[in-house]
Amino acid sequence: MEHTIQLVIFFGLTALVGLITYLKCRKVTRDSSDSKDYFLAGGGLSWVVVAGSLMMTNISAEQIVGMNGAQTLLVAWWEIAAAVGLIILAKWLIPIYYKYNCTTTTELLERKYQDKGIRAMVSVLFMLGYAFILLPVVLYTGSLFMKSMFGLSISVTMLAIIFAVVGAIYAIFGGLRAIAISDSLNGIGLLLMGIVVSYLALNAVNWDLSGIPIERVTLIGDTQSDIPWHTLLTGMIFIQIFYWGTNMVITQRALAAKSVEEAQKGLYAAVVMKLIIPIIVVLPGLVAYKLYGDVGDVAYGKLVGDILPSWLSGAFAAVMAGAVLSSFNSCLNSAAALYTCDIHQNYINPNADIRKIGTRVALVFTLISLCLVPVFAQSSSIISLLQQLNGLYSMPVLAAFICALVFKDVNAKAIKIGLVFGVLMYAVFTFVWSPLHFIHMMAITLAATIFVTLALSKYVFGPQSINNQLVSD
Repeated sequence: MEHTIQLVIFFGLTALVGLITYLKCRKVTRDSSDSKDYFLAGGGLSWVVVAGSLMMTNISAEQIVGMNGAQTLLVAWWEIAAAVGLIILAKWLIPIYYKYNCTTTTELLERKYQDKGIRAMVSVLFMLGYAFILLPVVLYTGSLFMKSMFGLSISVTMLAIIFAVVGAIYAIFGGLRAIAISDSLNGIGLLLMGIVVSYLALNAVNWDLSGIPIERVTLIGDTQSDIPWHTLLTGMIFIQIFYWGTNMVITQRALAAKSVEEAQKGLYAAVVMKLIIPIIVVLPGLVAYKLYGDVGDVAYGKLVGDILPSWLSGAFAAVMAGAVLSSFNSCLNSAAALYTCDIHQNYINPNADIRKIGTRVALVFTLISLCLVPVFAQSSSIISLLQQLNGLYSMPVLAAFICALVFKDVNAKAIKIGLVFGVLMYAVFTFVWSPLHFIHMMAITLAATIFVTLALSKYVFGPQSINNQLVSD
């Protein structure tokens, strides 16, 4: 009977979000040949929807499950530092993206150099990161949460297939408008339910976290911790600038606002929300450590299953499922936008049917991510692994943006070689030789990539003076 109540509430709320989203989208006329209409919701999102969609795209199962699974206060730094990245996006980068009417973040690089190749290379790096890292992690963590919360006998892989099918339907048939509306609805529920879970979790241990090792309740990490304190002074800030300022999955929401001002209001609202999020993604993990010990990534699902009454756990499962779908379908939509706008229209068919191409790309990415779910299931700490692997493309891409926007007359060929150099360098640090913490290695990769790019531009290829007003704006 208890499971029946959970399932009825879960499916009822999930269906309600889908119905409201459909009703809000059905009367909107779409142009299948207009990339801005499909990938940027026609540029019509309000600041409230921008903020809500940003949060739901960012705070999904891989964040809630992974960060609580770390069972340490240190991971709060990912949320605290994110505020800096959001402010940089709002104050400096968004006005530039809007001025040059960009559909994708990578379009800015093409506008700078009048070079389709740079745009295509960066897009390929983004798409590889989405297909082989972000998408499978989102599916795995969401499925793991559902399995551990409800004690389901169904496999994680089968649950991942269900999430993938529903997420692909949103991304393919609704475009960014449907994704953003459903995000906002689920976002309200997730924030409210997340705070309730944290309150009930602390109540379950009588608001007493004593007995937890000191290294798990400190914000000053030692050298052996997941986030040593000195990494906050090196790679952490650059990770945030990349993620919030150049990453298409995130920036796409701000690009879809009605105006620069509307986008900025949404981003500043997101800053406030990010400073509240640690209550949801850190505290329950600490409580779970006190109750169950070091149980890793199953901590959150197990805790929620134990402390919430059946009717409330069904509602929470619904908003968590919404969070998983949000990140998954957002990533699919961004991947489709990058391929369609940056590669297909530039190199294959400039008059292609945007919706048809986007659909095919979304299906391919869905299949790839499903195949990789069992691989990520072997990870001991999914949040640490996710951040580490992201460096394979995040730092080389950020280096390309910095060279394009901060320095003048950098040669396009040098940037292309720099991108390849950065990927190879970080791959060595990740898979062959890693003398320092991976956050330090990310900062070293970024600095080395910028240095190599600038050196090649000055001494090998020569300066290239093209569209330098991008630097001064």
